[in-house]
Amino acid sequence: MLKITVPAEELFDEVTMTFKTVPEVVVELEHSLVSLSKWESIHEKPFLGKDEKTDEEIYSYIGSMFLDDSLDQNVITRMTQTNIQSVNDYVGATHTATTFSNQRESKSGSSEVITSELIYYWLVALEIPFEVQTWNLNRLFTLVRIANIKNSGEEKKMTRGEIAERNRKLNEERRKKHQSKG
Repeated sequence: MLKITVPAEELFDEVTMTFKTVPEVVVELEHSLVSLSKWESIHEKPFLGKDEKTDEEIYSYIGSMFLDDSLDQNVITRMTQTNIQSVNDYVGATHTATTFSNQRESKSGSSEVITSELIYYWLVALEIPFEVQTWNLNRLFTLVRIANIKNSGEEKKMTRGEIAERNRKLNEERRKKHQSKG
C-alpha cells in the first residue's frame, strides 16, 4: 500500500467569488488485481497492453487504486508531480524479495493479452486463493510465476553437464554392483 499526502490548496469559487481552502488529503493506494479490474471495467480494454495510455486513463487508474471508495476522485487533479512520481515508483517496484536466477521469461514474445480475467484464471488454475487479489500486482505476478515453476517441474531441469555427471555416477554404481568393467 502507498500513502501519499495531497497538499492543501486555495481555490477560487467563481460562483461565490471567494477563495476557499481545500484541506490536505492522505490517500491510500494499492496497485492490485482489484484496481486493474476496476479500471478495465470502466475502459473495456486491457490496462497491461502495449498501447500508450492517455493522461485521462492514467489518472483513472490512479483513481481505481484508491482503497477508500468514498474519497472524492477530484483529489487526483490536485496531486503534485511528486505525488505522481511516487505513484509511478510504487507501480514499478517489485515489492518482493524473490529473485529468479533464470531471467528467461516463459511467456517472452507471447502475443497473449493479459487482462484481469486472465489473471483470475491463473489464480483458479494454480489454486491460488482469491485473497491475493488485493496484493500488489507485481508481487502477485511473482507468486504466479513461482507456482508455474513449481507445478511445471522447471526447477528440476538439469543442464547437459549435470545429466552427464548423473549418468557417469549411475554407470559407475552399476559396474560395481555387477562387477563389470564396461
